[in-house]
Amino acid sequence: MTNTIVTKPEVAAFFDKDSNTFSYVVKDPTSSSCAIVDSVLDFDYASGGTSYKGADSIIEYVTTHKLKVEWLIETHVHADHLSAAPYIQSKVGGKIGIGEQITIVQDTFGKIFNEGTEFKLDGSQFDHLFHDGEHYQVGSMLCTALHTPGHTPACFTHVLGDAVFVGDTLFMPDAGTARADFPGGDAGTLFDSVQKILALPEDHRIFMCHDYCPNGRELEYETTVKAQRALNIHVKKGISKETFVELRETRDKTLAMPRLILPSLQINMRAGHMPEPENNGLSYLKIPLNAFK
Repeated sequence: MTNTIVTKPEVAAFFDKDSNTFSYVVKDPTSSSCAIVDSVLDFDYASGGTSYKGADSIIEYVTTHKLKVEWLIETHVHADHLSAAPYIQSKVGGKIGIGEQITIVQDTFGKIFNEGTEFKLDGSQFDHLFHDGEHYQVGSMLCTALHTPGHTPACFTHVLGDAVFVGDTLFMPDAGTARADFPGGDAGTLFDSVQKILALPEDHRIFMCHDYCPNGRELEYETTVKAQRALNIHVKKGISKETFVELRETRDKTLAMPRLILPSLQINMRAGHMPEPENNGLSYLKIPLNAFK
């Protein structure tokens, strides 16, 4: 950042209980411009039905406060919820953006889901592909996109003023870090990515994508760089990379696949769009048997 006084955006959080996901509206305090981070489409796995209750609450907030949506940011290709970005875009505008390494994810999962040659592997389903260190703006607020892979190859952390949106890379300090065992994930890479986040100014606010309330505490979604440096159970000061990798890989072996991973990956690698309808007018998702066994 080139400015010495860091902007403090107004951040409104929206929680989807079914997928345990936080979405955010992030407003430039000097204008009506805003960004929406990691929106959620309601999805009932049993019926295959989609709905828009969560997305509509974000749209209502934006319209009530007369905000101008400039960005619809996806921190990564989520494996635990479907993105509502195209639906929100159709109502209030904005550009859908994700990290440029989405092409790696599309290549990996395009093969797993046997998508065929009609599925483009160039990220063109998105309006913008961020590169590491890219500067952009929300209104007059300076923002930076940081490539923070490890959980997935395309994970990015977005620094909007003093507000840091880490996706699944970090959790609250008492919960540690994200898993690193998905295709393309790597625990050592994740550790290195976390160091980029911890190198930010200590008073920067960090906003979670998920919180699983360890030890029964109340739901939380905001912490600071300072707190993460001092208290994060996986990466606090004094924990070596070797120790972290052993801890992370051991823990990952005990974790089940996310409940919505199969529909989420197919939708989210398409920027939240559904697969092309078949000749009966319906879109279909695939279940690749034993692909994640």
